[in-house]
Amino acid sequence: MEGGEGWQRIAFEEIAERLADPEFPCVFSRNAFRKRLLRFVFVADGGSEGIRVLAAALTEYVEQARAWDGRLDTAYPLVAVFSPDAVSADSVAGHHAFGWHVLQELHRVDPAPWPAEVASSPDSATWSMCFAGMPLFCNMSNPAHKIRRSRNLGSHFALVINPRERFDVFAGDTPSGRRVRSNIRNRIHRYDGIPHSPQLGSYGVGDLEWLQYGLTEENAERTDSCPFEPRDVFTPRTSSEDVQETQETQETQRTR
Repeated sequence: MEGGEGWQRIAFEEIAERLADPEFPCVFSRNAFRKRLLRFVFVADGGSEGIRVLAAALTEYVEQARAWDGRLDTAYPLVAVFSPDAVSADSVAGHHAFGWHVLQELHRVDPAPWPAEVASSPDSATWSMCFAGMPLFCNMSNPAHKIRRSRNLGSHFALVINPRERFDVFAGDTPSGRRVRSNIRNRIHRYDGIPHSPQLGSYGVGDLEWLQYGLTEENAERTDSCPFEPRDVFTPRTSSEDVQETQETQETQRTR
C-alpha cells in the first residue's frame, strides 16, 4: 500500500497478514492478494459522506467487473474498510447492524433499477444485494468475531464485495462447483476450529443469501429477519432524516 498512513495502513497490514496465511480459507481472496489484484476503498465515516465515497468506488468497481474475462486469475474483490470512527459497535450483532445500514444506504442512493432477474425480497432464495445493476455478494468481516476467525480481517469492519456471478462460475451448483465449496468449507473448519456455518449454502436453490453476508459465532438456527428493505417499500428521506438515522444506528451499535 503506497502512501497510506494511520488507520488505513494498520487496516491494510492486518488484512495482508491474514491473506498471506496459507491456511486462510478463502482461496479466491488469497489468489487475488498474491497477484496484487485486490481493490481497496477506505471509508472514514458512516454518514452520508462515507456512503458517497463508497458508492463512487463501488460504481467504478462494477464498471470494471462488467469487462471481466471469466478467468480466476483476473477475479478480485473490492474490500471496503471502515475507520474506527465510523463504527462504534463492539459485538458481532452490532457490526452486522452497521453493515446492513451501509447496504441499505447504498441501495437508497443507487440510481440504477433493480435487476429484473433478481428477487427484491431478501426472503427469496434468488435475492442478492445489487448495485448499479449488478448482483453482488457482500461478506461482513469484523473484529468481534473471536470464534469464526475466517470472518475477522483485523481491527476494522470490512465489506468484501464480489460480483455474484463469479461464485456461480467457480463455486456454483455444479459438480466442480460443489467440490470447490467443499474444499473451502473444510478449510473453514480447520481455520475456525468449528464446522462451517449451517447458513452457508448455494444461491437460488433454497438457501437465503442474506444470512450468509453476516454469520453468527455459533452454528445455531437463525430466527432473525433481514433488515434490508427494497426501494419499493420505503420512501426517500430528507438529509435531516439521514443524519438522525446515522445517529440512531451508532447508538444501536453502542448498546449491543
